[in-house]
Amino acid sequence: MKRTPLLLAFALAAVLGCDSLPGRPDPAERYQRPSEVEDFDRLYAANCSGCHGAEGRNGPATNLGDPLFAALADPAEIRRVIAGGVTGTPMPVFARRHGGTLSEKQIDILAAGLKAGLNGAEPASRLAGAPPLVAEPPSSGSPSPGQVARGARAYTTFCARCHGVEGAGGASGGSLLEPAYLGLVSDQGLRTTVIVGREDLGMPGWQSAGEKPMTAAEVAEVVAWLGSHRISPVVVAPGSSIQ
Repeated sequence: MKRTPLLLAFALAAVLGCDSLPGRPDPAERYQRPSEVEDFDRLYAANCSGCHGAEGRNGPATNLGDPLFAALADPAEIRRVIAGGVTGTPMPVFARRHGGTLSEKQIDILAAGLKAGLNGAEPASRLAGAPPLVAEPPSSGSPSPGQVARGARAYTTFCARCHGVEGAGGASGGSLLEPAYLGLVSDQGLRTTVIVGREDLGMPGWQSAGEKPMTAAEVAEVVAWLGSHRISPVVVAPGSSIQ
């Protein structure tokens, strides 16, 4: 009879301690549906890192990890691009309402995390006088011949030493005029790269590309010149053939 309290004590300890028994699944490690993930790091790794690189660097697409990008980017614009993608580029839509896979809350989490910065804050010295990341489109819908001509001169001043006089590649920079490249990048993508640079690849941004910082006009002109080399795709009507 004296053993009964002792047995009850052991039973109670077993019941209370069962959550830590060896082999019991940790709730934090249980499978979570992709639609339920609300952690920025997991969302970024699953949806963004393949193109933009781990921590936003060393990927083929825009360097999202540069603190300058985070400082200049408008949160609403970040969200718009994530949700709706960029037509004519590999950037897909992610919002479910557009046929993507992410909920509105998940898009909010990604946008907020990118705006907060993946790699710390940007020094104020790189922000002073920086051109706006998104420019107003030309009133005519396309750059003027004069803007393209000025862009050629600006390219020579700020870009040719790395990418070559004609833009076909130089000692330390690849070709910027490859049809495949221009066919996959938007003018906004070009602008972002010119302003922010690709520090991960050794490419300087607007402030240190030349002997003086680039002006907003020079950034727009370089983008206009690069875009002028883009080859429009050939549209073939159904049932026809190219001779």
